[in-house]
Amino acid sequence: MRRILWFRRDLRVSDNPLLSLEGEVLPIFIFDPNILDKLEFDDKRMGFIIHHVKNLKFELQKMGLDLAIFHDRPQNVFENLSKLGFDEVAASGDFDSYALHRDKQISHILPFNLIKDTYIFNPNEMLKTYGSPYLVFTPFYKMVKERFTPLHVKESLHVKQKLFDYEFNDFDFKSLGFRAKLPKFLDPNDCLKKFQVGSYANTRDAIAQDSTSHLGVHLRFGTLGIRELLRHLAKQKQNGAQTEPFFRQLVFREFYAHLLYHFPHLENQNFRYKFAGIPNEDLHQAFCSAKTGVPIVDAGINELLNTGFMHNRVRMIVASFYTKHLLLPWQWGERFFAAHLLDFDMASNALSWQWSAGTGVDPQPYFRIFNPYAQSAKFDKDALYLKRHLPQLSHIEAKNLHNEEALFELLHVNYPKPIVCHKEARIRALEHFKKSV
Repeated sequence: MRRILWFRRDLRVSDNPLLSLEGEVLPIFIFDPNILDKLEFDDKRMGFIIHHVKNLKFELQKMGLDLAIFHDRPQNVFENLSKLGFDEVAASGDFDSYALHRDKQISHILPFNLIKDTYIFNPNEMLKTYGSPYLVFTPFYKMVKERFTPLHVKESLHVKQKLFDYEFNDFDFKSLGFRAKLPKFLDPNDCLKKFQVGSYANTRDAIAQDSTSHLGVHLRFGTLGIRELLRHLAKQKQNGAQTEPFFRQLVFREFYAHLLYHFPHLENQNFRYKFAGIPNEDLHQAFCSAKTGVPIVDAGINELLNTGFMHNRVRMIVASFYTKHLLLPWQWGERFFAAHLLDFDMASNALSWQWSAGTGVDPQPYFRIFNPYAQSAKFDKDALYLKRHLPQLSHIEAKNLHNEEALFELLHVNYPKPIVCHKEARIRALEHFKKSV
């Protein structure tokens, strides 16, 4: 069997099922202009991807293999490679609408072997009795627990593969046109060592100390495999750690991927309610430039713009403010996050925004509207997170940064007053959503 091994969301050699396929192989990676042309020249993700593609090539070479790197549309790449006598292309699953369309095109050129690697289950494995997908998380979670077996954490072992005779030229990464620096991040194994999964349930919302795993970007690009992470959790559980809360979050990731696979229109369309937001460029720009005058929102935006990361609790607060207080279309906010999040994943991003907007499959009720000041007081009492990302407020007492009235009265501070009043914005949001039920 002569195979093309197409690395995509699995930029690693450890526990990679592509490397457990016997025969003559050509490992490849494609920088796809259909994706890259939409990115800014300083997109932080490109620094991450380029670093790990280089590392993947190096690790494959140590195994007696190599990595052919292309900058072209996938259809062109495979039309050329198909002339070399390959029997199939093997690649791990990717389930957003563009990926599904792209893979279908490639399957018309070469037989397509879709490998389960990105998620625990493939979307069609987790269906209700009569073949329909789950629309509510809790029964989906219960079914995952029922069907989860040791096979789902079994390591994919390397086999001896023969490298296809191909001219592997050095790829000029500068030709991609990006000037992205490598973002600050830990190696995935260092993340695992540092992450205290046993205390996750109690510390996950403490935004000042940030006890999150920071594994999202590694799961997104496959620099850490889901099975390897699950095996790590199993060991921690054997040692007495409470791993269920974190496992539940991994299943949420799974749930959103399955929903997007079965309902591709959820990328940009409401599942419920007619209300689609009220476009307002001025409010959107104030939000995107961290000038809303609401400290927890602006701190979150600054963290995102400067690091490519935003704490999960802050993401929920920020998205609620955007869709409920500003009444802006959730699709605009989703696109803004998509442009800046290092761990951007279409399913998780779009479905999380729909949850916050109250328009999704399994949403936060539209009438539940976060009070951003109560949220920051609860999860950042001493305003450590706020002052870290809004240094111009470092001399303001923490209690005043959680108080809307005090913020309206701030004088001689290089910080805008709140652009909306919470009480008024809440009433306005309820009126709009009630009309669309």
